[in-house]
Amino acid sequence: MKSDFLNHCGYVAIVGRPNVGKSTLLNRILGQKVSITTRKPQTTRHQILGIKTTEDAQVVYVDTPGLHRGSKKAMNRYMNKAAASVINDVDVVVFVVDGLRWMDDDQAILEKLKNIESPVILALNKLDKLQDREQLLPHIQQLSEKMTFKEIIPISASNGENIESLETMVTLLLPALPAFFPEDQITDKSERFIAAELVREKLMMRLGQEIPYSLTVEIEQFKLEKEVLHINALIWVERDNQKTIVIGKNGEMLKAVGKQARLEMEKMFEKKVFLKLWVKVKDKWADDERALQNLGYTE
Repeated sequence: MKSDFLNHCGYVAIVGRPNVGKSTLLNRILGQKVSITTRKPQTTRHQILGIKTTEDAQVVYVDTPGLHRGSKKAMNRYMNKAAASVINDVDVVVFVVDGLRWMDDDQAILEKLKNIESPVILALNKLDKLQDREQLLPHIQQLSEKMTFKEIIPISASNGENIESLETMVTLLLPALPAFFPEDQITDKSERFIAAELVREKLMMRLGQEIPYSLTVEIEQFKLEKEVLHINALIWVERDNQKTIVIGKNGEMLKAVGKQARLEMEKMFEKKVFLKLWVKVKDKWADDERALQNLGYTE
């Protein structure tokens, strides 16, 4: 970077209902993984900053949990609050929807966005899965009547189609400010946080529909000794039968999760990793405000 003063710098919220590809979009823009992704909705639980710095701009993307109606548990209320709170404090909002699908949750988010002053770009994701692209234009016309979007851009976060166009539009909408972060910083999250998320990602990918939402991962040790990262991760579940499933017959499930997570950590951290996993039960932790705070779910 030639100067601390850039042509454009600011915050951009990536919002949308669960499972529309917000985290995949952030990872695609950054060119590397900072936010975990699975096929299951509500994989993202925290606000995660992804920072992209070029010669003339620094864009700070905020990946948010999927906004959804209904707040049955304290965890759901936390995720909705984490997602909703950011839209009033950013320079631009990228509203991601799933291709030609428009659902009640999309409409609920749209109603929130009508009350903000920041420009909103509508990103129609999963373009690569669209069978008939001739349906795009009439769908875009319908959506343009719902709200005055700054731009409606069809994209594919999976294969990168039109991502450059989206980034260009985002950058043009940002104010002229000095950089907020060092040019080599990519996220606000620590390696410790990323390690916990990688373990949770592998668990979510291997387990059934219900259990992933009843577990969380806490890093008890993250220590570098003789160029080896020693990481102890504690997996919390809500019931004894969930603990049995997470461990698996003869510990096979836990071993497989540990191996997958360790290999990805070694690639990401560029160090040899020694990973230990334990499973413990904390009854109804996901509906306990104090337990959530102790486990790192804080504002």
